[in-house]
Amino acid sequence: MLSLLKDIDSYKIILASQSPRRFELLKMVGLEFKVLPSHVRENYKDHQSPLEYALENARKKGQAVASKYPDHLVISADTIVVYKNEILEKPDDDAHALSVLKKLNGKTHRVITAFGIILKSQNKSVFTHEITSVKFRKLSEHEIRAYVESGEPFDKAGGYGAQGMGSLLIEKVDGCFFNVVGLPLAKFFLTFDKFLRQL
Repeated sequence: MLSLLKDIDSYKIILASQSPRRFELLKMVGLEFKVLPSHVRENYKDHQSPLEYALENARKKGQAVASKYPDHLVISADTIVVYKNEILEKPDDDAHALSVLKKLNGKTHRVITAFGIILKSQNKSVFTHEITSVKFRKLSEHEIRAYVESGEPFDKAGGYGAQGMGSLLIEKVDGCFFNVVGLPLAKFFLTFDKFLRQL
């Protein structure tokens, strides 16, 4: 890890995401970067698998920013929650949040994060993903409504935040916990390290 952190000192880095969770995760491990959200619209196509959708979103976000900053290392990502092959987006309102959380209640779902790094000036990029299984405990109607009323579900895929009050909903995590928060840190840094060594 130390050699990786040393190697990246000569590069300017951009996080093409407005996710406060990704910002906090990358700051937590000592990465220096600036934030420039791509504001790319996400459009699901019927023929896409959830993984294809997440990878396409991550690529589009990264490419939008890299085209303006070709000499920067641009990090982009997209996290989705999938239940029985249905993508559960960020809730629009209380009714939507209740519906999503009731769907996940007592069940196991998948969290997919697609992420990548682009250095456009050298026409180099890499994109990959991580999948984590999460099981909710059996929740009462009161617990679900109280969580929705907390306001936490509304800017989060699947309607919950594993790093906040949503942690109380989770019975079991199989795989990388940080992936559920928004970025699988270990795989991200191994991917980043390999990318830098190939420049």
